Amino acid sequence: MEISSAIGSRLRQAGISDVRDDSTTRAMYSSDASLYRVPPQVVVCPRSVDEVAATLHVCRREGVPLTSRGAGTSLAGNAVGTGVVIDFSRHLGRVLEIDPERRTARVQPGVVQAAVQRAAAPHGLRFGPDPSTHNRCTIGGMIGNNACGARALGYGRTSDNVVGLEVLTGTGHPLSLPGNAPMLDPLRSLVDANLATIRTEFGRFGRQVSGYGLEHLLPENRFDVRKLFVGSEGTLGVLTEATVQLVADSPVRTMVVLGYPDIVDAGNAAHTLLRFRPTACEGLDSRIVDVVRTRRGPGAVPPLPSGAAWLFVELVGDDYGEVHDRAVSMVDVSGAIDALHVDDQARAAALWRIREDGSGLSARSPRGLPAHAGWEDAAVPPERTGDYLRDFEQLTDSYGITGYPYGHFADGCIHIRLDVPLEMPGLFREFLFAAGRLVASYGGSMSGEHGDGRARSELLPLMYSADALRLFGAVKSVFDPENLLNPGVLVDPRPVDADLRVTAAPAVRTGLAFRYREDGGNFTQAVHRCTGVGKCRADTTAVGGVMCPSYLATREEKDSTRGRARALQEMLNGSLVTDGWSSPEVHETLDLCLSCKGCASDCPTGVDMATWKSEVLHQTYRGKRRPISHYTLGRLPQWAALASRIPKAVNAITKVPGVASAGLRLGGMDKRRHVPAFAPRTFRRWLADTAAQRARTGDPVLLFVDTFTDYFTPEVGVAAVEVLEAAGYRVHVTEKQQCCGLTWITTGQLDEARKILGRTVTELFRAGTPIVGIEPSCTGVLRSDAVELLGSEPARVVAESTRTLAELLGDWEPPSLSGTTVVAQPHCHHHAIMGWDADASLLKRAGAEVTRLGGCCGLAGNFGVERGHYDVSVAVANNQLVPAVESAAADTVVLADGYSCRTQLGDLTDRRGTHLAELLASRLS
Repeated sequence: MEISSAIGSRLRQAGISDVRDDSTTRAMYSSDASLYRVPPQVVVCPRSVDEVAATLHVCRREGVPLTSRGAGTSLAGNAVGTGVVIDFSRHLGRVLEIDPERRTARVQPGVVQAAVQRAAAPHGLRFGPDPSTHNRCTIGGMIGNNACGARALGYGRTSDNVVGLEVLTGTGHPLSLPGNAPMLDPLRSLVDANLATIRTEFGRFGRQVSGYGLEHLLPENRFDVRKLFVGSEGTLGVLTEATVQLVADSPVRTMVVLGYPDIVDAGNAAHTLLRFRPTACEGLDSRIVDVVRTRRGPGAVPPLPSGAAWLFVELVGDDYGEVHDRAVSMVDVSGAIDALHVDDQARAAALWRIREDGSGLSARSPRGLPAHAGWEDAAVPPERTGDYLRDFEQLTDSYGITGYPYGHFADGCIHIRLDVPLEMPGLFREFLFAAGRLVASYGGSMSGEHGDGRARSELLPLMYSADALRLFGAVKSVFDPENLLNPGVLVDPRPVDADLRVTAAPAVRTGLAFRYREDGGNFTQAVHRCTGVGKCRADTTAVGGVMCPSYLATREEKDSTRGRARALQEMLNGSLVTDGWSSPEVHETLDLCLSCKGCASDCPTGVDMATWKSEVLHQTYRGKRRPISHYTLGRLPQWAALASRIPKAVNAITKVPGVASAGLRLGGMDKRRHVPAFAPRTFRRWLADTAAQRARTGDPVLLFVDTFTDYFTPEVGVAAVEVLEAAGYRVHVTEKQQCCGLTWITTGQLDEARKILGRTVTELFRAGTPIVGIEPSCTGVLRSDAVELLGSEPARVVAESTRTLAELLGDWEPPSLSGTTVVAQPHCHHHAIMGWDADASLLKRAGAEVTRLGGCCGLAGNFGVERGHYDVSVAVANNQLVPAVESAAADTVVLADGYSCRTQLGDLTDRRGTHLAELLASRLS
């Protein structure tokens, strides 16, 4: 029996209900958001404190290491381990109690920080520390790393906001903190014997979080063991419950953006602003702002003051006048060359999003190379920030390394990812030690909020004396004498360059269907775009996000974008997932991927799981027998073309009792779906029949006639022609029906897709006119997949020439929609590839009142129709779409350009989806 299976069996025998020792799970938990890869033997998702205690008991009895994990967003490798990993986020993620009088929240360790905020908000309260990962990081993880976030200036670190902790020590003893258990007496003796070391080396400035926070144990700090545990990275005990302090949100909040000539000037100015009591003072420069503009378009960055570097400063208070006067005074002495006051909270949120996505956005360096964590959390005394930034840039220049610095400048904490060439043996280690010596020379800390983990623990001798390091070992021995809790971190650390994830897999460049242009044709490099920041685990649908719909439906790590990427990374290194493209672990994780492409836009590192899934299916089934749905749904345009010749007969047959359900079952589809009716007259036939009646003048535009419009919903095409002609265009179509190959792409039939798409691109290229798409998914293929699959100049030209209807009508004055209420479901591919801003702008110009939904409809082309996906498809729809539509007034227009979205609406509600073209055409005079 394998070790993992043996430990798993013993854990199950101990009564633990959710024990996972399969290779898929082990692959997913082999890494966190760091550079490190450490496959666990077993993953436990405890349902109670008793199960946590039982897990620890088995680990102690068997001598197996135990690592605590929240959302797995650790950037230093704090949440990976060789033994048992406890995932608290699966079942122990509740807010147990909000006490508004004491201003406290009692929570389980796996609760997401944003969930605490939502629970506290009705009482006018919030949890102060707010890392950029606040919508997915857990309170347990924040306690483990002593997380701070942008607003630590106003609310302090996590250690400043913890009231009480319930922990299990490495010996299995329960410990309530604060408290005076007898087992703490040896700790008191250690402190008494080392007062000089603790007073001179610890607690020197606010962001010194490297090592253990021994300053909290000093007599003048009342021997606060509770605060010692915060930031101990799971090496002293296992957290089972926490009570945290809440604070009242100030009613007035304003943002001031200060512009400086360069990042050094911004760093030098930051600490001088502290007298104005900012709650946040964040720094970044033009390099990271340019990345946002490049990836998300110019509109993603609101106007900024003059300069090449900026400080984002937040001021709060109870009186607007007082806050405004404080802001004006701050600007006067800031030394900024320009400034901007932002009172509009939506505009401010857009600016803060740039900063929040910094970790992911900086995963590609200014040179376009992969940029890595490892040295991205150093801190220096705040008054030395600018000088440190100058010297650090000189250090990186000397190594030929680049990155985007940003961070909490007024706290002295700097974040950066660097394009260190990990393939060069020894260079990563050499650089880390050089950077560590630089920080130590400034009296700084290797870590300012993320903890040391595997990335920086070996560097601690650069900032602490031998006496301090011996004290670390002695403290750990008090709580964990057998060294079972998160070994290799802080005490007896693993080498900083051991267990690196990225270097474990060989480059895969040949035999690929897609070109992976941004990754130099290297599939391995593409897959390692996923650094693990975990934004795919956050519910961003309320702000228009899409990623990741299947995870939001199941809450299983394997169904997150990150979980899938981890399985692919393990497939490439071949040590845990061993059957290559055909590995069951890979296909298990990809099964519930909707190919919605939400990650392509929402993931800050640029993951495109839909493309990777198509590649895997292509490589797996190339020259082999495929699943039946690949022949039915995957070749839908061919079957639709045949059926459209006798639509009445086909429609009649599908209405015979039992025939439709039998056909669906035999075709690999869910019998709860319906067979859509074929139009009695195709759109192209309507075009031919009405050719003499249509406009013969105007600017020419080629309307791309997709399968869904032509054979199923020609009324959408008719409306598009009417709108285009009203806008002064002369509409053309290709002589013969062309296909984008979408259904072949999503089912991985990429050889055939390339042929189909090649013919289509040739015809569209010859037209030499702007191209307008009606169906968002097909438009997305022409804008994106065509270039990746074909790589030809015609494909590039076609991509640049293709527009959505709203994009083409950018300067057109639309008919009035005043008084019209619209609930809009942007198609996922529309959101991810083209963006929906042009549609929003057109509807606003028309005077419509629009509520834009986030998330996916859940049907997503063939996904929701395939057998085995129905329940997840419905769950995805129930996240945003169905509740919004069912609560909308009867006269509300449900705007859904995607055929899939309209089909899902028809299957799950009694409402009909309307295409933008239909809405506009209905109001033409």
